[in-house]
Amino acid sequence: MAENQFSNVMDFVNELNKSHGVTQRGGKKYTQVVHRMEAFRRFLGLDYGVDTQIMVDDGHRVVIKATITNNTGNQIGSGMAEEIRGQGHVNTTSALENAETSAIGRALSSIGLAGGEYASSNEMDAVTRKSEAIKSSPAPAPVDQSAEPSEWEALLREIDVKLKNTKTHKELLDFMGGGHFKDRMAAMQAADPDKYQIARDMLVRMNTKLKPQG
Repeated sequence: MAENQFSNVMDFVNELNKSHGVTQRGGKKYTQVVHRMEAFRRFLGLDYGVDTQIMVDDGHRVVIKATITNNTGNQIGSGMAEEIRGQGHVNTTSALENAETSAIGRALSSIGLAGGEYASSNEMDAVTRKSEAIKSSPAPAPVDQSAEPSEWEALLREIDVKLKNTKTHKELLDFMGGGHFKDRMAAMQAADPDKYQIARDMLVRMNTKLKPQG
């Protein structure tokens, strides 16, 4: 792909950071993976590929590597991410998806599509948590089902349960358009971009599955 196309997508992602970037502690903004991936496909189409590989999944740690390849199959960028199973509701149910999203984000950053920080402050905040979890327990800790989930963990759980029982596209649209769902999703996006990303991916996959063809 011509260099000017890379330049165009980099400029576009930088502009996205201004309009869609989520403000982190310290005032810096982080452009979510979903927006950077959409820009990647918009400008580069299917000539360039994004592939993910499970490096470790031992029931405790999940390590994902993402690679970006050009139209000749050569690797031009990569990124890795690690999550600890059972650390929070998201990693109890979606550690692979969580790690995959972070790895893709870092791979995009490695080719200049960072849209702000190379790693979000959420990712960096997780370093201490992950280190302590690895040291403190050789195996996943049992999940305390009686513990009160956070607001965003509760919303993720609600979405997960609803999607498992949704059979038609109309049911999905009614769910997403009902009550204050959009407001709650917007609040999650501002407060916890990682959980919002997981929720959005779940909804997009279900919409693709149920949406009538033609």
